[in-house]
Amino acid sequence: MNSEADTIRIEDLRAAQRKAERTYNAAADCFDAEPLAFWNRYGRRTVDRLPLRDGASVLDACCGAGASALPAARAVGPRGTVVAVDLAERLLELGRKRADAAGVSNIEFRRADMTALGFPDGHFDAVVCVFGIFFVPDMEAQLAELWRMLRPGGRLAVTTWGPDFFAPVYDIWHAAVGRVRTDLRGALDPWDRITTTAAVRRLFVDAGIDAVDVVPEAGHQALTAPEDFWTIARGSGLRGTIDDLDAGSAKAVRQDILDAIAARKIDSVQTNVIYVVAAKPVSTH
Repeated sequence: MNSEADTIRIEDLRAAQRKAERTYNAAADCFDAEPLAFWNRYGRRTVDRLPLRDGASVLDACCGAGASALPAARAVGPRGTVVAVDLAERLLELGRKRADAAGVSNIEFRRADMTALGFPDGHFDAVVCVFGIFFVPDMEAQLAELWRMLRPGGRLAVTTWGPDFFAPVYDIWHAAVGRVRTDLRGALDPWDRITTTAAVRRLFVDAGIDAVDVVPEAGHQALTAPEDFWTIARGSGLRGTIDDLDAGSAKAVRQDILDAIAARKIDSVQTNVIYVVAAKPVSTH
């Protein structure tokens, strides 16, 4: 029988999954907008850190609209395969359209829960998870599961947000939301749990994965107009909060943020990331 703690954990997991699915199905409308260019940029750079060979098999967990799956599919060539999984069907459909437009046919976009994929041990040559690991309550268990599906000698690549997420507008965002919904003031977003190299290293150690390469990278996304940040919010994990607001509150939050950006003449937000690559040892037995 499940313990009370197990039951609570399962319910937390299901609630987190439902929220992520709703958020990113809604956010799909904005994924092709120019202010969201960082999705493709960091997906591509994650794959660039992997020595993917021709004919390799790749799992992309939390694939979104294919920002990392498409570069991976090109890297492994027609003889290789990419299984790209996500809970958000609208993002998967966008990924399929992008793949068709690019003439890439070796990707299978599949709606699936990355916590329960069920692939055999050592099934993939590489496993990729970009901006997804923080959505599960038990990140250590999820890393261990991704590691299990990786063959000896294969590589696991995880990318997460670094410090100062969307600064300097992130603080403006939280203040504006807090003025209309005091219950959301100071609430942590999932990615806030691992935004330093030390936290990321500890996460991998706790998951039983040693000898990881952790590389921080500074980045930014230009804002050509204050409205660009609202597009970013609507096309990112912040969309869930927007959709939790009633129409009047959302309008007030948007105006507060746009006014503050204009007043402070903010022309970019930080998009710092942390790349992690771990190679699975080859057994000597």
